[in-house]
Amino acid sequence: MRNLKMLLAYDGSDYSGWQVQPEASTIQGVLSFAIGRLTGERVLPQGSGRTDAGVHALGQVATFQTESPIPPENLVNALNDLLPSAIRVLEASEVPTDFHARKSARAKTYRYSIFRENICLPFRARYVWHYPYPLDESMMQQVAACIVGEHDFTSFAAVDAERGKDEEVSNVRRVFSSSWHREADELIYTIRGNGFLHHMVRNLVGTFLQVGKGTLKPSDMLRILAARSRSVAGATAPASGLCLVSVEY
Repeated sequence: MRNLKMLLAYDGSDYSGWQVQPEASTIQGVLSFAIGRLTGERVLPQGSGRTDAGVHALGQVATFQTESPIPPENLVNALNDLLPSAIRVLEASEVPTDFHARKSARAKTYRYSIFRENICLPFRARYVWHYPYPLDESMMQQVAACIVGEHDFTSFAAVDAERGKDEEVSNVRRVFSSSWHREADELIYTIRGNGFLHHMVRNLVGTFLQVGKGTLKPSDMLRILAARSRSVAGATAPASGLCLVSVEY
């Protein structure tokens, strides 16, 4: 039995997230079907995390075990021939049997893009949140750093109906870096941490936006963290602007 690791990129616009679901097209489900066609095995690849419906990835990692002798480089080509163009396998390699895409992960980086111009062209709209209204971007840049460190992020976590009883119940996570910066017509948020709760990044973005609008003060971020209540934080930002950039092991 071999343990294979894959690096994936996908456009999540037309998928109901990563995790396989009945009566829904998901990244995990489509990938599982393609692997099954190649190997003849019933395989459910395990991802580094469950990206939500509409969320994209440049560096998702998945692992699966197989008895197939197909070399990893051949597997990449064969899977990409079977998969829809919205899902690509970038790399594949054999890893030790105890390596697991999610359990072995040490850090992840997400990026969220807000398009700031008045008109957003259709081919960009799938990958950004179009928000052309006034924002104090410098204030958003300043306040982003206040969540760096280890905190209980309950105020920024949506209820996760898919969280199993045997999974970690703590909402404490460590954020290594959190920042906003401008790239031409996009305002981009980048966050790196040891793990993220359901909708956590999108809820952080929605709350930072309230600071940019002047609805919240920078000092409110610490109050919201301390409250440990989802009701006190901002609205959830749209999925289209979020992308899983990389996973570290």
